[in-house]
Parts: sequence; C-alpha cells; structure tokens
Amino acid sequence: MIGRDNEQTPHLGDSVLDSALDSVPVGAIEAGGTKFVCGIGSVDGEIHDRISFPTGPPEETLAQAIDYFAGRGVQAIGVGSFGPIDLRAGSAKYGFVTTTPKVGWANFDFLGTLRRSFDVPYGWDTDVNAAAYGEAIWGAARGLDSCVYYTIGTGVGVGVYAEGRLLHGLLHPEGGHLRLRRHPDDTFAGCCPYHGDCLEGMAAGPALQARWGVPGHELAADHPAWEIEAHYIAESIAAAVLLLSPRRIILGGGVMQQEHLLPLIRQRAAASLNGYVAASELAEGLGEYIVAPGLGTQSGLRGALALGIRALEQSRSGLGDSSLSGI
Repeated sequence: MIGRDNEQTPHLGDSVLDSALDSVPVGAIEAGGTKFVCGIGSVDGEIHDRISFPTGPPEETLAQAIDYFAGRGVQAIGVGSFGPIDLRAGSAKYGFVTTTPKVGWANFDFLGTLRRSFDVPYGWDTDVNAAAYGEAIWGAARGLDSCVYYTIGTGVGVGVYAEGRLLHGLLHPEGGHLRLRRHPDDTFAGCCPYHGDCLEGMAAGPALQARWGVPGHELAADHPAWEIEAHYIAESIAAAVLLLSPRRIILGGGVMQQEHLLPLIRQRAAASLNGYVAASELAEGLGEYIVAPGLGTQSGLRGALALGIRALEQSRSGLGDSSLSGI
C-alpha cells in the first residue's frame, strides 16, 4: 500500500471488494491554495457531482466542504491538500497543514476538522501526490510503475509515484523549492518567501506576473518569457530524471495551459540531459515522455477520489488503520 515500505499498491479495480463497493459514494477534496474542489464519485473513478469555491480562512473553507458532504452518505473521503502537510501517521500533527505561507492555514488541523463531522475512513496526501496517483491509475501513466507529476500554477508542486506507491519520507516531496541553474540572461531575484529563486520563485504564476508585469496568459507565444520559463521547468525535469528515473513526466497546472510551452520544455529538457540517459523513451523528442495530464484538469480531484477508495477498501478488508496517509 502507498506509504508503507516494501508493499506495492495494487491498481484500483484489483480488490475483491470492488463489486460490493460499486454503488458506494466516496467523497473527494482537492484542496488548492486558490480554490477547493469537492466531489462525490464511485469506485470506477467517475465523479458524479462536484462543487468549487475559493480558498478562504480555514474554518470557513472547511465549513463549506462539510456542508457539501452533509447528508450525502459518503463512506470515505480522500483529501489531496496544498502543503506542506504532515503525513506521518504517528505524529501528533498528522493531518495538519504545517508551514504554509498561506495566511491562517499554518498549523491548521485539516483532517481533524473533517473527522469531527464525518466518522469515515480518510485518505490523506498532498494535492500533487493525489494528482500523480490519479494519473497513475486512470490517466497518462496508467499501466506504468512510476511517474512524476508537476503542477505549475500559483505555486509549483511535485508529486512522485514510484514502484506502485506514493513517495513519502520525512514528509513528502517539495520539488517546487529546488534551486536550479539560472538562465544565462535572467536577472530576476525570484519571489518565493522562503527561498527566493527556487523553481517556484522563478516559474510559478506569481513569478511570471512579477517578472513581466502581466499574468502569463496575457503574454504572446513568442514573448521571451516562455524561453526562460521553459528553462527552469526543464532543469527541474532533468533533475527528476537523473534522481528518480520515472517512466513518465506529467505537467499540469494553470501555467501549462499555454500550448506553446510544452514543446519548448521538451526541447530544453533534452538539451539539458544531453543524451546521457540511454532510454528509448528519451530518444524521440520526449513527446511521449513529458506529457500533459491524461485526466485534464481532473487529475487532483480524481486522485483524491482514489485515495478515498483505497481508504475504504483497506478499512473494509481489515488491512489496518484506515486513517494511514496515502492509502
């Protein structure tokens, strides 16, 4: 199971319980720094109903989520949350949002707030790990044993699915805060409140706006911004290839809605790797290796649903504490 050493997570659909769970409603929360998306789905991965609302103060925001699920009969809830979050099952702060710069959310007991309203099994992970999980089960990495998922939007997050499970450790991957080799023509100081010129500080949506004075979607396709943007994302991808050796890289998030950006990133990543990794997947322009999400904008919500389904299956099969992160 995800999050446990030496145990591989089966793809959803392998459980003998599936037929009994076909009609059971499962809740999903994609908790982003800008907006929350809540949905109710089923074990086939389909979302049957959803709602979204802006991310405000934590108590008010969670109250909206609780109101949405109230009376809907959900039998489990999966949560993919912005972070950093505490994923250590034995920790006193398990289920908390921890050191986020988002006002009001630092040290907030996210999971405990939900548990006071719904006594059901929970799946709990980062929003990007949830998205990686959704893509591994139903999306662009289906059938593969590993992938890395990037979301590049208001912030930059990196989720890692490796050998059939989501990667945890001290906490979880925070690849958006890696410092990378600078573009030779770049003098921008960066805007991350913790690290200045890390990947997030140089390539997230707020960095585009701070650097160029307008949001990214207002910049022309031939604007020099995109060469610099592609450089930083590609440098990060090259690092991920060399460090983690994933079978696929998936790029999501609002910044990646610019169609001209993905081909630039592939070109720059290939140049950065410079033929060092001798794998056939890297030999043909990276067109099938660095890809857009197979689930479109639903990766995070469907990944949260998958976390909820695994929590429910584990709980009903007696495989252990259903509150463990990443189940």
